[in-house]
Amino acid sequence: MKVTKSALQQAKAKRAIEMATNHLGDPYVWGATGPRAFDCSGLVQFAWRKAGVTLPRTTWSMLSAVKKKVALAHLKPGDLIFTDGGGHVGMYIGHDKVIAAPHTGAVVRIDSLSGYWSSSFVSAVRPDA
Repeated sequence: MKVTKSALQQAKAKRAIEMATNHLGDPYVWGATGPRAFDCSGLVQFAWRKAGVTLPRTTWSMLSAVKKKVALAHLKPGDLIFTDGGGHVGMYIGHDKVIAAPHTGAVVRIDSLSGYWSSSFVSAVRPDA
């Protein structure tokens, strides 16, 4: 049986989400890429790397490197959501939830897609699509 590219991408997305959620509660540290502290792009880069997908280090380079752009209304688990002019990123995990390392003084957490994430939305991309 041939596995479709879409099914393979979804399996990697599921793994990336598992990796990110394993780090709930880890502290936000600017410039940190894990495994015990993260900044926003460090968290999604770490999680996707554990799923076998290489992403660039910064939000802006991720936004330009990942070619598959996604509308807010068409998000799938694993998609990267960019806000703050492209300077902040989180990962959509399904059920209107986003996992992210939000800011100094905070920890890796799950937030609602509504509110900040949808009101500050700039773009979304689908890694490895």
